[in-house]
Amino acid sequence: MIPTIRPKLELLSETLIKKIIEEALIILEQRGVFVENRQALDLFCDSGMRVDSKTHRVYITPGLVEDSLDSAPETITLFDRTEEKAYIVGGDHVHFDPGSAAVHIFDPKTGRQRPAVSRDVQNFIRVTDALENIHFQSTGLMSSDVPDKIADSYRLFLALQYSSKPVVTGTFRVEGFKPMFDMLCAVRGSAQALADKPLAIFDACPSPPLKWSNLTTQSLIDSARAGIPSELISMGMTGATSPVTIAGTLVQHCVENFCGVIITQLAAKGSPVIFGGSPSSFDMRKGTTPMGAIETMMIDSGYAQIAKSLGLPTHAYMGLSDSKVNDNQAGFETGIGAVLAALSGINVISGPGMMDFESCQCLEKLVIDHEICTMAYRLIEGISQREDPIATSLFAELGDEM
Repeated sequence: MIPTIRPKLELLSETLIKKIIEEALIILEQRGVFVENRQALDLFCDSGMRVDSKTHRVYITPGLVEDSLDSAPETITLFDRTEEKAYIVGGDHVHFDPGSAAVHIFDPKTGRQRPAVSRDVQNFIRVTDALENIHFQSTGLMSSDVPDKIADSYRLFLALQYSSKPVVTGTFRVEGFKPMFDMLCAVRGSAQALADKPLAIFDACPSPPLKWSNLTTQSLIDSARAGIPSELISMGMTGATSPVTIAGTLVQHCVENFCGVIITQLAAKGSPVIFGGSPSSFDMRKGTTPMGAIETMMIDSGYAQIAKSLGLPTHAYMGLSDSKVNDNQAGFETGIGAVLAALSGINVISGPGMMDFESCQCLEKLVIDHEICTMAYRLIEGISQREDPIATSLFAELGDEM
C-alpha cells in the first residue's frame, strides 16, 4: 500500500524560525524578563542567573533556555476520569476544547447575551461531555452567582461532577490552586495517582510585554511540582502590547513562553508544559482584538511551528469567532480557524462554542462547531489507498454493462 500523506500547514521557513529563536535568546539575556514571584526569583538565583531584586528583572542565558527546553517532555498523556481513555498531547495529535473563562452565555430564548449562572455552566459541561470530537472539557464559562473567592474552584468542581473528560482550567488567585488540586486528588485517589495520570491542564498567562505576575508564576511552580501540565498562554497584541509585525510578535511570544518553560523546569525538572497562547492582531480603528482575523491565526500557526521545531507540545485559541451572534461570520471564522489549527498540528485547540472576542459561550454554536471539528479531523487523515488495485477490479467486474 502507498503511504498516506497527512496534509500540513507551515508558514515559516527553517531560516526564519532560527532567526526568531536567536532574537528571543538575545532579548532574554540582554533585556531580561520581569518576574514578580519571589519564589521564582530564588529559583533563578540558584540556577546562576543575574537577578535584579529591586526591579524583579531576570536575565536568562541561552544555556539555561536550552537545558530547560531539553528537559521538558515532548509529549504528555492525559487520562479521563475513568483512567481508561488516554489522550496524547504532542507530535501532531489534535484535540479540541471549548475555550475558557467566558463571562456571558448566549440565550437562545432572547437572542441576546447575559451573565452566566451555575445552571448555564452545568448545561455547558454536559453538552461538551456528549460531543465525541471535543476531546477535552474546559472550565470555559464563569458563574456570576457564586462568590469571587471560589469562582475558579467552583467551575472545576462542576466540570469534575458532570464530565469524565480531561479538563483545561486555571486558577484566579494564588490561594486557589490548593482546593483545585485537592479536588483533582480526590477524583484520582492520591497526589501520586494524579501525577501518574494527569486529569487537568492549568493555564498560565504572562502579561505582555515580558512580564510574569506573582499569580501566574506561582501557578507554574505549583503545577510543576504536582505533576500537572501547565499551558503557557502568551497574549501579545500586534502594535499594542507586542511588535506590530507578525514576526516581531512571534519573537516576543517566544521570549515570554521560554521564560515560562524555564520556571516549570527549575521548579521540577521534566515537568509537563505546553507551548500555547492567545495572541491577536490589534484593530487600531476600533481598539479590539479580533481572534477571527487571519493575521491572528497566522501568529498561532507560526508559534506552534516554532514550538514543534523545539519538540514541545502546542496549544492555541482557534476555531472561535468574534461575532456576537451565531451567524454566517461565526461559521466562517470558526471553520477556517479549526481547519488551519488542525493542519498546523496544534495539539490543544481551544475555541469551539466561543464568540464575541472570547467573552461569550453559545451552546448552539458549540454543537455546530463540533461538526466543524469532525470535518477538520477527517481532513488531516488524508486520502489513503484502501484497496489494491484501487479501482480497476471494480470496473472489470462491470464488464460490458456500462
